Amino acid sequence: MGTSSLPTGTDSPAPPHDGRLTDTAEHWPVVESVTPFRGAKTSMRTDTVRMPDGAVADRDYQVHPGSVAILALDEEDRVVVLRQYRHAVRQKLWEIPAGLLDVPGENPLHAAQRELYEEAYLKAGDWRVLTDFYPTPGGCDEAVRIFLARDLSPAGGEKYAASDEEADMELATVALPELVQGALAGELHNSCLVLGAFALTAARATEGGLDALRPAEAEWPARPFAS
Repeated sequence: MGTSSLPTGTDSPAPPHDGRLTDTAEHWPVVESVTPFRGAKTSMRTDTVRMPDGAVADRDYQVHPGSVAILALDEEDRVVVLRQYRHAVRQKLWEIPAGLLDVPGENPLHAAQRELYEEAYLKAGDWRVLTDFYPTPGGCDEAVRIFLARDLSPAGGEKYAASDEEADMELATVALPELVQGALAGELHNSCLVLGAFALTAARATEGGLDALRPAEAEWPARPFAS
């Protein structure tokens, strides 16, 4: 097998980027938009988009209300996980608590607190934004915010009456390194669990650690909300 080295200097396929990488808002003109399918929570849309060179092209994508997920960390530094059947991929996946932003403009922190109660019967005394991401921006406008929740305690009151797939959920706690190892080994696949585990690991290694994470009510341009 031959060897190769990364190109350097003027031979590089792209120049080095100066400064900090930041995604920016941009809107190419939409000539026409149709919605051939509307579901209970999401829909499919076809936009005819005018490209910078003047040509037009159709772009099909799923319209999604957005989601929140919660990486809940207990006093033993273990992550709360749950196992749930996902019909689209025909698997039971280990995940972290998560749910849809069902109400337009809903405060994502309030939604996360609700999901942590409903799926894990827990409340948290400390909330931070861990990371924001688009799971599949090539074909869906879903935006997800992952929160870090600490200082956990039982929620109190009546437990949420789960139904459908949620009625069959299993709950557990697991050490963070096990989640990282499972993701790297191809044994864990849920995007919020994988990204949340990697983000927490990276946050702990950066200057300021977890105290440098954004506050729970940090602005979220992808899904504007009322405080």
